[in-house]
Amino acid sequence: MQESRLFKLLYYLLEHGKSTAPELAEQFEVSVRTIYRDIDALSSAGIPVYAVQGKGGGISILDHYVLEKSLFSEAERDHILMALQGIIAAEGKDSDELLTKLSALFRIKATNWIEVDFSGWTQNKPGQDVFNSVKHAILHKNVLSFRYFSGSGQYSARKAEPVKLIFKSRDWYLYGYCPEQNNFRFFKLTRIRDLEILSETFSHEFSLPAIEKQIRPEKTVKVKLKFDERIAFRVYDEFTDEAEADGHGNLYVQTELPDSDMLFSYLLSFADCVEVIAPASVRERMMKKLRDIQSKYIT
Repeated sequence: MQESRLFKLLYYLLEHGKSTAPELAEQFEVSVRTIYRDIDALSSAGIPVYAVQGKGGGISILDHYVLEKSLFSEAERDHILMALQGIIAAEGKDSDELLTKLSALFRIKATNWIEVDFSGWTQNKPGQDVFNSVKHAILHKNVLSFRYFSGSGQYSARKAEPVKLIFKSRDWYLYGYCPEQNNFRFFKLTRIRDLEILSETFSHEFSLPAIEKQIRPEKTVKVKLKFDERIAFRVYDEFTDEAEADGHGNLYVQTELPDSDMLFSYLLSFADCVEVIAPASVRERMMKKLRDIQSKYIT
């Protein structure tokens, strides 16, 4: 407990520059006497922490001090290297040098435990450039300009003040403020085209609304689907615990899907291995889609 508090205390002083013992006691919910004991412990560990008495004084760290490896436990060092491995896997090799330096500092060989490939099985060119450009814009507060394919089929020019990159299910999304909509929006990275980082920047800090745990289209419909056992691998991949089996190997799923043409594009990807059971309205629309498709092949 003390080791964790010492690191937090050190980080707080590095971030804020200077603070008084009563302020630190309140911040870490301990007594002033405990704060002074912690300061002594940091000083004994070779950290240049010092106190200045009187008006305008306080406790601070010597300028240009750099964290040393002795401040981290072995488990904490492992966690830092694992987290950095995850960053490198997502953004490419830009942080490889930092990983090498930290591994040498901690005298730990970093295990290559994760890899992220942005390309699909059928794509030749990965979306790494888009990801890196969005990341750069987030960190440097640059406005982004791009053309976007919406779920409703519209293709339009957009601008966004980027806030976060979010990975949900099997897809990456840009979460940002859209001036056109005067609201926060999700933009799927694979639908972004002609991405440009503008010289225009934004300086304000967003008071973010809570990000929904599910990225939903504007309108959905509840459906009951019957799947043939031949497609069971996809059903379990995409519906996890929602599938129920009958005595003949068929799988039944009740779920919500986008109430748009995306619904039928998705269902048709299962070919003849899926049947819409309910509601009747979706079943009828599916039948019409199938008749329209059939008419294209009648000669």
